[in-house]
Amino acid sequence: MMTTRLDHFIGGEHRAPADGEYLESTNPATLETLYSFARGTGADIAQAVEAAQRAFDSTAWQRTTPTQRGHLLRRFGDLIGQNAEELARFESQDNGKLLREMKGQLQGLPEYLYYYAGLADKVQGSQIPTNSPEVINFTQREALGVVGLITPWNSPMTLTISKLAPALAAGNTTVIKPSEYTSRTILRLAELADEAGFPAGAVNVVTGLGAEAGQALVDAPQLAKISFTGSTRTGSAIAKSAAGRFIGSTLELGGKSPNIVFDDANVSNAAMGVIAGIFAAAGQTCIAGSRVFVQRGVYDELLEKVTARAASIVIGDPMAEDTELGPLAFAAQRDKVEEYVRLGEGEGGQIAYGGNRPDVGLPGYFFEPTVLTETTNDMRICQEEIFGPVAAIMPFDTEEEVLGLANDTEYGLAAGVWTQNLARGMRMSQRLDTGTVWINMYRAMSPMSPRQGFKNSGVGVEHGLESMHEYTRLKSVWINTDEGPVADPFVLGR
Repeated sequence: MMTTRLDHFIGGEHRAPADGEYLESTNPATLETLYSFARGTGADIAQAVEAAQRAFDSTAWQRTTPTQRGHLLRRFGDLIGQNAEELARFESQDNGKLLREMKGQLQGLPEYLYYYAGLADKVQGSQIPTNSPEVINFTQREALGVVGLITPWNSPMTLTISKLAPALAAGNTTVIKPSEYTSRTILRLAELADEAGFPAGAVNVVTGLGAEAGQALVDAPQLAKISFTGSTRTGSAIAKSAAGRFIGSTLELGGKSPNIVFDDANVSNAAMGVIAGIFAAAGQTCIAGSRVFVQRGVYDELLEKVTARAASIVIGDPMAEDTELGPLAFAAQRDKVEEYVRLGEGEGGQIAYGGNRPDVGLPGYFFEPTVLTETTNDMRICQEEIFGPVAAIMPFDTEEEVLGLANDTEYGLAAGVWTQNLARGMRMSQRLDTGTVWINMYRAMSPMSPRQGFKNSGVGVEHGLESMHEYTRLKSVWINTDEGPVADPFVLGR
């Protein structure tokens, strides 16, 4: 059977790779080849950046009002909704996420476009007081130019739209380099943006490897900003490159998030929160609640409920409606998760459930939901991001103790707190060193709610009104309305 071949999307059209080379994408559940895609190089990135710069400089784009950009974004959102079934299937086949989860995501994804469509004409400057009635000083926010977006494989559409929507709303043009494991949906998004009416070159996609196409995009001299979601190590290298060229970077990086259960919590709800935090999406999410701290009074009850539910999780084909846990996205990721479980055992951890490759009748990269006990927070398995369905459950005694444990990590992305004591919940939210805190819930997200990583979890803001500032620059304008003679030229004006 002929394999579908996907080319780059540059300047409003599909273009073959400059070097003529292609890579293959594999279904992680069945190991069947899905399609081949262009292996981008610096030459392809250069074409895409040039197309984006040309679009940004064009009279048509410069004269597109913020309100008109909002109309384009709304049309883009409509088209995503109209093509939701196709997009959901593409993404499930690409990275193994549950089809029913992807259908749910696609119901909400147009809302991101609608939200930023509404913000497009609401980014304002302000008038600044001066010491002279004849002098007016005001600020205005302007688009940056060409923005590079590098997106990951775990939630490619959502995380790409989280960057693309505010970038376009603010008036920028873009070049996207998706993960080599999930190219198809991002190429489809670019086609839909073109169909929505964005000018050719406003949204470009170059596929390929991070070390080749991704690095070339980071190094592109015309780039005004880079936005990246991925590993802390890669994010650090990108930040250094951006800082050396004095351009901005928004980085959403790793996490090792604590999910904390106090003894006054609704234990049944907390157990489901633990399950959602670490086993949903097979744990392949930066906000995974991989460190579970449980107050000693409910430790045994919580552990029993979590392990019982983990044992009943249906593992299998992500396209099936009853499946609850699909495969990991690729072989190296499954191997990494397995190595960490063996490492945890070597450090003294005990497997309460899971820890192996299940036989589900498919040859893909499946791994059991895994619960480890007898772990301590200083173990590598509790300090390093695993990015898989592995939870370490640890007891604690006091609020002060668990605060120290929860904050004792290089990461600061998210945290969960389960308690019926409102005062305690507020205290914890104020003292947890993370950008997001959920109380009596976990793994919730909205385009309206800003997300920021603390410490090694990143810099900059995604989502919310604040994210629009990530894709604009602030200009201060001074106007002297006094037509009289100029004052002393050697005295600073104010």
